[in-house]
Amino acid sequence: LPQASLGLGHNGARCCRTPGQVGSGHCCQLWVAYLIVFHVIFVLFVWTYWKSIFTLPLQPDKKFHMSYADKERYENEERPEVQRQILVEIARKLPVYTRTGNGAIRFCDRCQLIKPDRCHHCSVCAMCVLKMDHHCPWVNNCVGFSNYKFFLLFLMYSLLYCMYIAATVFKYVIKYWTDELTNGRSKFHVLFLLFIAVMFFLSLMFLFGYHCWLVSRNRSTLEAFSAPVFQNGPDKNGFNLGFVKNLQQVFGEEKKLWLLPIVSSQGDGHSFPMRTLCDARNPLLANEEQWEDDGLDEESHGKVT
Repeated sequence: LPQASLGLGHNGARCCRTPGQVGSGHCCQLWVAYLIVFHVIFVLFVWTYWKSIFTLPLQPDKKFHMSYADKERYENEERPEVQRQILVEIARKLPVYTRTGNGAIRFCDRCQLIKPDRCHHCSVCAMCVLKMDHHCPWVNNCVGFSNYKFFLLFLMYSLLYCMYIAATVFKYVIKYWTDELTNGRSKFHVLFLLFIAVMFFLSLMFLFGYHCWLVSRNRSTLEAFSAPVFQNGPDKNGFNLGFVKNLQQVFGEEKKLWLLPIVSSQGDGHSFPMRTLCDARNPLLANEEQWEDDGLDEESHGKVT
């Protein structure tokens, strides 16, 4: 912190020079409290930043990858409708509920796998990432299921860090402005520190607020721009379970772990509870049953006529 933030008087001398000085005990206690709070926030800020950077994104399990036989059969088939049917057959055994915009199975040509729900391919990381939110240049990592909680906490503690610095420095800016403090050497540093803290605070406030809104709706950044497609079509609230359950999806059920960068998110990143789960059935099987029912209806209708 600048000299002014360390308790300098009008003549640049420290206000806590001797233990016997009037008010020196209160002054020292105040700055000790400032330093303790500062370092607690700083440690949490660095810890969450570290976890956001070095927590590797999770990739889909092997069961979502094509077997050698299926891959060979898929690549040798030139008819798109037959390729689509091959993917349907493979996906019947997998917990997948979301589709592409035209109703096809979500398949990654680069990774050669059936994409789990909320999984997307990151062109920067060159792999499919479970519950991908976005690729963040600030942490040089893909933000997804494995580190989304850490990223949110990083934003929160960054915001708190900037707010704390701005709050503790602001009163000295006022004193410099009113000429109560005349130490010109530290005046520029105090003003610059306040400016940087306020600018970062404003930027982080909007970003953190946006992600809080996403968490409250149980959406990712990608899903906010393009709603996931289910059996009955696109549904931006398909994974919205209600505010409390949405929080638990990211932070877990143990509230004592919510503010710490420790793994506590629910699930395995491959499947997620949904607001409407089509009666807890795989939509592919549901479609097949629907087709069979339609066929029986047409057959019975033909017999009646």
